Amino acid sequence: MSTDTTSDVIGRLQVGVTGERRHGLAELGERGKWWRLVGILIITAIVLVPIIAVVILSLTPSLGSSATGLTFENYADVFTQTSVATWLTNSLLVALVTVVVAVVVAAPAGYVLSRGRNRLVSSYALILFVVQSLPVVTAVIPLFFLFAKLNLVDNLVGVMIIYIGSTMSVAIWMMAAYFDSIPITLEEAAWIDGASVFGSFTRVVLRNSLPGILSTAIFSFLLAWNDYLVAVVFLRSDQNYTLPIGLQTFFQQNQTNWGLVMAVAVVMMLPPIIVFSVLNRYFSVGGIGGSLAGR
Repeated sequence: MSTDTTSDVIGRLQVGVTGERRHGLAELGERGKWWRLVGILIITAIVLVPIIAVVILSLTPSLGSSATGLTFENYADVFTQTSVATWLTNSLLVALVTVVVAVVVAAPAGYVLSRGRNRLVSSYALILFVVQSLPVVTAVIPLFFLFAKLNLVDNLVGVMIIYIGSTMSVAIWMMAAYFDSIPITLEEAAWIDGASVFGSFTRVVLRNSLPGILSTAIFSFLLAWNDYLVAVVFLRSDQNYTLPIGLQTFFQQNQTNWGLVMAVAVVMMLPPIIVFSVLNRYFSVGGIGGSLAGR
């Protein structure tokens, strides 16, 4: 057998072995994907079990009801016989105001924190970090005495002020972190074209910051929507209650109508679910890299 023939045989054997290895690795990769998929499905099912239970209980006939099977009677009762509609309006109002003010203030403050490089900005960042680390409960009692003198107790405006203040430090950090991912070369190009600092901020930075803005808005919305501690301390009257406080009025000492409680719980879950469902498609950062094409 010639040397050339031997080399050809060895080369074919090596190619065959390499192909078998690649095939084996591909099979392992496919099996890994299936195992990951199964794991994700199991975790998702575990997470969804309590939510499904709440929905089913909300559709179960309440105490003293003549209905059988699944029914929407509990939802009709909570909206017609209780103040759930008022509490829902109060919660939406408080949450939306918190979101708007937090984003409007946090965006320019985060821009300064991201682009500024001096001792004043560093001190400002340190103060934000310290404020962020303090729990809200440490400020509830002093704020209650202060707001009592300003007639802001049992007032939605007072609750909004607290929510905005407790949200602001984290919101600024979130905006600053996202602004750090936007190349400053985009702003420099705008400055060369004659734009001012404010103009480049509004026309370049903010236009490429939609995911960061939405993340900050969702964080602020959830903080205001789910809060119980601040609301239970500062809100006294039924017409000023938010949903978390109103929900506790359904619990009685001897007997609780769980159908109504679960119906209100479902009403509380719907706005966050709707917000995530509507805004989920806007979470993308692909446009930033494309903005540098040709630079």
